Amino acid sequence: MTTPPHTVLIQSFVSFGPSNRSIGAAAKSQVVTNYKNTVQGFKRFHGRACADPYVQSVKSNLVYDLAPMPTGATGIKVMYMDEERVFSIEQVTGMLLTKLKETAESALKKPVVDCVISVPSYFTDSERRSVIDAAQIAGLNCLRLMNETTAVTLAYGIYKQDLPAPEEKPRIVVFVDLGHSGYQVSVCAFNKGKLKILATAFDSELGGKDFDDILVKHFCEEFSQKYKLDVKSKPRALVRLNQECEKLKKLMSANSSDLPLNIECFMNDIDVSSKLNRGQFEEMCAELLAKVEGPLCSVMEQAKLKKEDIYAVEIVGGASRIPAIKERISKFFGKELSTTLNADEAVARGCALQCAILSPAFKVREFSITDVVPYSISLKWNSAAEEGLSDCEVFPKNHAAPFSKVLTFYRKEPFTLEAYYNNPKELPYPTASIGQFLIQNVSPQPSGESAKVKVKVRVNVHGVFSVSGASLVEIIKTPEGEEPMETEQTVKEDENKMQVDQEDQKFQAGDNGDKKSEVEEMETVTGDPKQEKKNDQPPQAKKPKVKTKTVELPIECNLHWQLSSEVLNMFVENEGKMIMQDKLEKERNDAKNNVEEYVYDMRDKLHGVLEKFVNEADRDSFSLKLEDTENWLYEDGEDQQKQVYIDKLAELKKIGQPIHDRYIEAEERPNAFEELGRQIQMYMKIIEAYKAKDEQYDHLDELEVTKVNKHVNDAMAWMNGKMNQQNSQDLTVDPVVKVVEIKAKTKELYSACNPILSKPKPKVEPPKEEKPTENGPVNGPEPTESQPCNPDKATSAGTEQETVENKLPEMDID
Repeated sequence: MTTPPHTVLIQSFVSFGPSNRSIGAAAKSQVVTNYKNTVQGFKRFHGRACADPYVQSVKSNLVYDLAPMPTGATGIKVMYMDEERVFSIEQVTGMLLTKLKETAESALKKPVVDCVISVPSYFTDSERRSVIDAAQIAGLNCLRLMNETTAVTLAYGIYKQDLPAPEEKPRIVVFVDLGHSGYQVSVCAFNKGKLKILATAFDSELGGKDFDDILVKHFCEEFSQKYKLDVKSKPRALVRLNQECEKLKKLMSANSSDLPLNIECFMNDIDVSSKLNRGQFEEMCAELLAKVEGPLCSVMEQAKLKKEDIYAVEIVGGASRIPAIKERISKFFGKELSTTLNADEAVARGCALQCAILSPAFKVREFSITDVVPYSISLKWNSAAEEGLSDCEVFPKNHAAPFSKVLTFYRKEPFTLEAYYNNPKELPYPTASIGQFLIQNVSPQPSGESAKVKVKVRVNVHGVFSVSGASLVEIIKTPEGEEPMETEQTVKEDENKMQVDQEDQKFQAGDNGDKKSEVEEMETVTGDPKQEKKNDQPPQAKKPKVKTKTVELPIECNLHWQLSSEVLNMFVENEGKMIMQDKLEKERNDAKNNVEEYVYDMRDKLHGVLEKFVNEADRDSFSLKLEDTENWLYEDGEDQQKQVYIDKLAELKKIGQPIHDRYIEAEERPNAFEELGRQIQMYMKIIEAYKAKDEQYDHLDELEVTKVNKHVNDAMAWMNGKMNQQNSQDLTVDPVVKVVEIKAKTKELYSACNPILSKPKPKVEPPKEEKPTENGPVNGPEPTESQPCNPDKATSAGTEQETVENKLPEMDID
């Protein structure tokens, strides 16, 4: 990474308009005025079909429309650029990531390419791949999809200085994350320099939005009885009620007394009002609150921990502030809850720290992170030997991740592996299948027996399962024609050559743990039974040498809801076009705002600081033109091209700029004249001192001083003449002399006089010392002890004399 890690948080709103998109806070401000085209809460639709039961169940609560994509995936239907468009969830998330990227680049003043993105720990492979595709659409390289629970644990643990040493018993901490759309719990074991997730649990249908929905339902029923209003028939009113209920929920977290809810002109010009207190709210949400303990029990059972083993319970997430939830969590563990982390920023900070760890450009304290597989994953395949389907659990629930395993098959032809989640009941997702992987180019050995095929399966840093490689092991006969016999040693030696792939080596670079545990070997014998290992050989039997050759095999992947490269490239291209359109629209709006700003600014100044610099007739004429321009901006000029606004501003400035220039000239002219006068006075003093035979200037040439005197007198005459003319000039007309001319005259005088008057005085050389002759010294008596000869003294005197010479200061003339 070439840029420092940066945490970016924005509101997850995207609003579509007739000429551009608004994202983040700008989009949220349009949630009432443009509700049909402002989308939020779209994260939960990643990797899901439009016909998905969950999508259909929440569809009725949305104010925007969902529509199927050509592939059957969920899309969002909006009006954009005055035409109906259906955007995929990947595209909408890509738009949000584009805004995050721009925000980070603006703060860092550098381009941003690499990133770490957080996702709920309960996301399946389809949902995770969908988020990765969204990052590509935004032009981002996702270094890691990080589970939100893991990001929180990293933000907590990396700064702790008192963690147990690696060989000591780890510190166990429970993290409870109750956000807007989901509830997640994780148990983490901390040692100095590393963390290990022990277990995770979740409830994807328990979040802040679910509490908001209960409040909305309650007030809809109340307003129906009290005011005879059908709130759900008016999406705009429903959006406003949602906003007020969210505010009320937050207020009730801090106050237990009755709190009012008032909305003016709610529907049909009717004002509505009501009130609620915390006790009533908790009664309404009793069913939701009862679901809090479920995930807590689950993680404790999975990790096989007792409540006494827990060091601390950390809570994060906006909805964790609800007192009833905190009370239930605290009661379950029998201890006070800890709020070490910022509830709203903990996940984002964890992602930024992970980004720094993955970056080679930054020195970060070494910290190893071991995540877990949230769901057990199995493979199934057609087995010729068993005449039916065979299956094998390759990654049990809570298995360490990232992780690779090698499976060995014996086959004569290409075969397909199907990956699936083997416990569909624990999935918040309707389809248990992950995808199919066709191992191609498999052929039998020359003898006709089944070939040995090694398949590498992997859960990578994103938490995504894949068949990452397959190779055919060909057995080459010895030159003597002996039939080679495969031995256990040979198999192990060959298999041990399988190491962590390059991606993991990069990711695990800071981990000093045992790398050999990263890859496990699993022998799966299917096909020709003759290929089973022979265990009936005599212990001392001489084993012939075996030569093997490994051939990489292509793999064809068929993954559920995976975007094709063609579709992904099309989405990337469309995002680029929309970014350009947003840029053009911003420039157009900026040009329009410049006209509006100039109108307001000049209208105020014409009766303020500029009043003295324009006559009354011109002022009235210009004020009228400004007023006409303002009216035009809100009528015919409401939606014009960028160049129209540029031309309109130039037209106004043609009149207003001379007035403004006269004001600026009047402000700066006194200082410019003062600087010129100061320089003239300084040169005149030096000339007077020269004429008075001041020994400090007696080295100057008389002819040159005369020239300087002429330049100074000319400059003084010019300045006095211009000042007199300007003083008699009316302020409403252009000045006689401009500041730039005065500065030029100052610079001209400096160039003419300074080189002459600042000449250094020649140094006084000390008298040369003559060597004494036989008859005595040549120049006077020989120095005695009472009159020592000190040549250094003469030099010192000369130096002192030099320092008092006139040195004119250098002038920085604009």
